[in-house]
Amino acid sequence: MRDNYGKIIKSENIINKKAKGIDNIDLGEIKKITSEYIITEKKDIDINKNKNKISIPRNLVERWDEDNVWFQVTEEDIESFKEN
Repeated sequence: MRDNYGKIIKSENIINKKAKGIDNIDLGEIKKITSEYIITEKKDIDINKNKNKISIPRNLVERWDEDNVWFQVTEEDIESFKEN
């Protein structure tokens, strides 16, 4: 992956950062990176505290800073990226 200035960054540098989508939607926290996907984990607000994993294609990364990684993902996109 490359940073906002074209420098190559190590993928592990974005582990545990917050993932955000278009309009600042919460995509959870980045937990794993594969060759094709960035996997996030988001806790449900219900009593069971179920965790939802979302596999977002790496090419949808828009930008990042010290705390967050933003993706070109809408609320509607999330359903197709959720893992069962």
